[in-house]
Amino acid sequence: MAAKRSRRTQAKRQDLAMPTKWRLQHGGFTDPIREADPETGLTVVHRRAVDTLGVMLSNGTITPAMHDAGQVFRTQFQRAALHGVRIASLLRITGAPQPSLTEAQGIAREKIARALHALGGFDSPCGSIAWHVLGLEISIRDWARRQGWGGRLMHPAQAQGTLISALGVLATHFRLESRPRAA
Repeated sequence: MAAKRSRRTQAKRQDLAMPTKWRLQHGGFTDPIREADPETGLTVVHRRAVDTLGVMLSNGTITPAMHDAGQVFRTQFQRAALHGVRIASLLRITGAPQPSLTEAQGIAREKIARALHALGGFDSPCGSIAWHVLGLEISIRDWARRQGWGGRLMHPAQAQGTLISALGVLATHFRLESRPRAA
C-alpha cells in the first residue's frame, strides 16, 4: 500500500515539473536542464520557452539581424505599454486624475509609431503582423487565421513570409542589418 502511495506521489511531482497542456499548445520548450539552486542547494528543472523568432533563427529562416530587430520591436512595444490588458490600480481614489504616460512610455510609443510607418502603417500586412506577432506575441498561425486581405484568409506560410519581410524592413529601420564590406 505504501509503495502505491509513493508511486502516486512521485507521479504527481513529475506532473508538476511538466508544463500544462494549455501552455504546451502555445509553443514548445527546450529540453529540461537540471541544476542546483544556488540559494537552497535543491535540484531544480529549468525549461526555456521557445518563441517564434527563436525557432525561425534556429531554422535559418531569418538572419541574426532580423531576429534582433524583432527583439527590439518587442522590447519597445512592452516599454510602450501597448498591450490590450488593463488593470485597475488598487490605490486609485475615485475622482482623482488618471496618471499620464511616463516619459519612457511616450518615447517608446514614438519609436513604435516610426517603425510601423516604415512597415507601411498599421493597416498594412507587415505593420499588422509586427503589431500582433512581435508586439502582442500571438502565433503566426493565429494571426493568419484572424487576418484576411481582400476578403480572403491568409495561409500560414504566406503569413510567415509576411513576417520575414517585416523583420527585414525592421532590421533596416533599426540599422541592424550588417553592410557588406568593400573589397
